[in-house]
Amino acid sequence: MERILVVEDDTTFRSLLATILHGEGYEVAEAEDGEKALALLRHSEFDLVVSDLRMPGRNGMELFRETRSYPAPPPFLLITAYGTIEEAVSAIKEGAADFLTKPLKDPAALRTLVKKVLDSGRREREYLSLKEAENRGLPPEELIFAGKAMKDIRRMVREVAKTASTVVVYGESGTGKELIARMIHLLSPRREAGFVPINCASIPDNLLESELFGHERGAFTGAVQARRGKFELARGGTIFLDEIGEMPFPLQAKLLRVLQERSFERVGGSREIRADVRVIAATNRNLETEVKGGRFREDLFYRLHVFPLRLPPLRERRDAIPELAAYFAEKFSGRAGKRNLALPPETMDALVQYPWPGNIRELQNVLERAVILCRDRIEPCDLPEALCRPVHKSGRSGGTLREREKEAIIAALENNGGNRRRAAEELGLSRRTLQYRIKEYGLIDEDRQS
Repeated sequence: MERILVVEDDTTFRSLLATILHGEGYEVAEAEDGEKALALLRHSEFDLVVSDLRMPGRNGMELFRETRSYPAPPPFLLITAYGTIEEAVSAIKEGAADFLTKPLKDPAALRTLVKKVLDSGRREREYLSLKEAENRGLPPEELIFAGKAMKDIRRMVREVAKTASTVVVYGESGTGKELIARMIHLLSPRREAGFVPINCASIPDNLLESELFGHERGAFTGAVQARRGKFELARGGTIFLDEIGEMPFPLQAKLLRVLQERSFERVGGSREIRADVRVIAATNRNLETEVKGGRFREDLFYRLHVFPLRLPPLRERRDAIPELAAYFAEKFSGRAGKRNLALPPETMDALVQYPWPGNIRELQNVLERAVILCRDRIEPCDLPEALCRPVHKSGRSGGTLREREKEAIIAALENNGGNRRRAAEELGLSRRTLQYRIKEYGLIDEDRQS
């Protein structure tokens, strides 16, 4: 719900304006003069200020100029008598959104102007959100939910998308957690606003709070100007907190407050900012285990854990591999200037039988490499060595899959001279996940970290 501040010294006229705006579904605050309005603006966030131009003490123009130094100053709709229209025009040249004359002859004029100004602000926020986000194109919905194991996931995504509930998506690295989050957003009433992703594991702990909530000028060394955080950029839309299990423990308390009170303050600031944002989180960790280990707040866990979704790994979606492989082959062959590349049965069999420790991300990497190497069809020899090793007919049992996954990790490490970062990229895993698998399989002593 958008918030509007009405500033007018005439009590009757102020009440009329507030009533009209309340009737349109806006949240309205009132101030009888510029000083009281400034106090409200210093401590709360508003989407629009409707202010009289001429008032005792601090007038509407002075109030407008005072707020221009704010990091995200609210737009102003100024009210003026016929005798001061020139002043209103001058204010527009300085950046005011528009003006309205009084007495108000038709409430529709106020409604129309307010809607126009708010729509313009909404479009600006959407542009900023898209600019900040990794604006990737989505594959077809049928592909995202390919395979029998995704049938229930698809149904749950469609149901929860209609609500404002917080969602936690569980799954191994590369299973498509962000794609599912984007689908929830696109199917939701918030789809016209922005989808803003942030990876909690990829940003240093000391900078993550500023990335999420923004900061004021001078809040810390290097903060030469105020900056909006991801929660402000996602306003009206969805914020996707990837790898939520990696969030530092002290910062979890601030996130809990946002979920409870739907408001926050920038780093170094004292002004309350409303958080009209839907939160979708994702993790490859078991958060219940993290809570028991004292690494994740129990109260935050219950706030987040409203609607959990668990994505199956690719080895449990083998019936989807042919469809996914064909999609990636076509996608990358177009980029490489190669058309109609065939995937013969022996190649497809190798793809289906492989355990895919890096899940869909690894499959994508493998097909991109194969398209580059192949001629008119993708042969088994175009695939990485780990995919072409013989497989036992009983190889679908868990033990053999684990052996092949272990072999794939060993091969990737050997191919990259033991460099874990490059091996992780080849496998389509995050470096942290690869380190976990290395430790799980006892491949390298912890003293030999690369």
